[in-house]
Amino acid sequence: MALFSSPLSNSKKDTRTVGRGIQSIFLIGFTLLTLVGIEARLAYLQIVEGSQLRKRAESNRVRTILKQPERGNIFDRNGKLLATTRYPHSVYLWPLAHTKPSWSVVAPRLSKILGISQEEMEKKLDAAGANSSSLIRIARDVSEAQITALKEYESELKGVEINADAVRYYPHGQELAHVLGYTRELTPEQLKDKQKEGYRLGDVIGQMGIEKAYETTLRGEWGGQQVEVDGAGRPIRILGEKQAKAGKDLHLTIDWELQKAADKALGKYQGAIVALDPRNGAVLAMVSHPDFDPNIFSKQKLSEKDWESVQGKDHPLVNRALSAFPPASTFKIVTTTAGLESGKFSPGTVLQTYGSLTVGGVTFGEWNHAGFGPLGFPRAIAMSSDTFFYQVGKGVGGPTLIAWAQKYGFGQKTGIEFPSEETKGLVPDENWKQKAWKIPWTVGDTINMSIGQGALQVTPLQSAIMFSVPANGGYRVKPHFLKDNEEAKSWRESLNMKPSTINVLRDGLRKVITEGTGKRLNLPTIAPASGKSGTAEAGVGRPNHTWFGAYAPSDRPEITVVAFGENSGDHGGTVCGPMVLQVLEAYFQHKYPGKYQKPESANSQNGSAVNGD
Repeated sequence: MALFSSPLSNSKKDTRTVGRGIQSIFLIGFTLLTLVGIEARLAYLQIVEGSQLRKRAESNRVRTILKQPERGNIFDRNGKLLATTRYPHSVYLWPLAHTKPSWSVVAPRLSKILGISQEEMEKKLDAAGANSSSLIRIARDVSEAQITALKEYESELKGVEINADAVRYYPHGQELAHVLGYTRELTPEQLKDKQKEGYRLGDVIGQMGIEKAYETTLRGEWGGQQVEVDGAGRPIRILGEKQAKAGKDLHLTIDWELQKAADKALGKYQGAIVALDPRNGAVLAMVSHPDFDPNIFSKQKLSEKDWESVQGKDHPLVNRALSAFPPASTFKIVTTTAGLESGKFSPGTVLQTYGSLTVGGVTFGEWNHAGFGPLGFPRAIAMSSDTFFYQVGKGVGGPTLIAWAQKYGFGQKTGIEFPSEETKGLVPDENWKQKAWKIPWTVGDTINMSIGQGALQVTPLQSAIMFSVPANGGYRVKPHFLKDNEEAKSWRESLNMKPSTINVLRDGLRKVITEGTGKRLNLPTIAPASGKSGTAEAGVGRPNHTWFGAYAPSDRPEITVVAFGENSGDHGGTVCGPMVLQVLEAYFQHKYPGKYQKPESANSQNGSAVNGD
């Protein structure tokens, strides 16, 4: 063994030592840099993105199970249930539980069982957002067979839940369709507008009628639970809970028994019937035909048959009680008022009537083609003489007649709770005619208006308000459905009519029933009534529109009824008179049992009457 190393051997050792040192320094530096990078990344995640990441982690750990509030019930004025809630089952998904691999299994199975396309389900999940911690409803009102199938494939359907859901139910179906309206899931457009009010994807909302008008009252407040879940999405414990707050119940002015009678009375005819309390404007009944079943909108999806039932050529979703038509001779109430209030005519005025009347080179005919001889206002109303009212209209002039039409509420909305469904109607004037036809107003326009023809358009509801004016002594009432606050004075406005004008109107409208075009209502089955018929031309080749309005008892009126037949043909007294009679019979025989009885020989449908308006 050598005691001393050679110089060359020492040199090699030094080189290896230096190499190891450099390598160590490099490794130490790399390690330090790596640690610094890791620390920097940790700091960035904790400080910059810490809040967002904590929320994301929390959303994976905590889920919200929302609890839908029960919608308020709707009752009639006597406590009869008109709209309520039933509890069928609905299918929900947890968006967080459905990654692409799991969704490829779940989606086809759900689609087959529920009869919903995969695209439709994905739209709802996309709208909720991939990180949503709330359940998303994808199907409503599922059948028992579907529930059984879902349970059979439960192992495949992770993140799918079946819960009882609140669904609107209308026990009387079609008979209150246009009053109650219906509820349906928010459309995407509605959701954009309603999100600020707390509405969520899948919420239902009132789309028409009372359901829409009182949405905020009926809706209630959502509740829910915050639930901690494990990595597999299974609940561990409830972290917090808020009880859902049910919507408030509503009590309407509607009388269900009277509503049924009105629906039956209108029968096969297309048109409307409205019944009011003339003292305060409370709506006792409102029927429009054709109608629809509001329960179909509570389904997950409308069938082709259901869709056709609400989209037919006769427009069943349109409330004809709030749609406008020419009022015909019922408007003679306004013409009488204008004549007497203007001072141009007195209560004792008598005018000669004719088979026709020529004004400005145009001939205007009498409905019986012969005239009635000399008439005063009451008998002119009873006989519905056209030539009498032509003379009154010409005498007062267009501006005065138009002004009184507007005072009665024509040409403007009534203020009822359905503003989006109500038509204003039309009271034409000089400005309107210039814009529409670019020709001036003529005396012929005034004469046409005096008997409710021409461009004049009113709704059955507006007509009921008109009949209520002589009934209540000269007040225009505001119609309403909510039974609360039924103080009469707060719902009416005086038209400041002379007592003598009211007396003439009442005398004439009573004579319509006792000796004129409304003799079908002169029966002991109802209290003594007063009324007026009307028959309006509907255009070349189309059947006439028909009207009849009445109030009773004549001396102390407590109900006004107006019936309208759209393109019904014949005359107001023969078509709509019997409808009004049936509603009045239902009212008085129910309210005063035993007092108004039908004699064995009497027939409500075949009483004698003067033909004509």
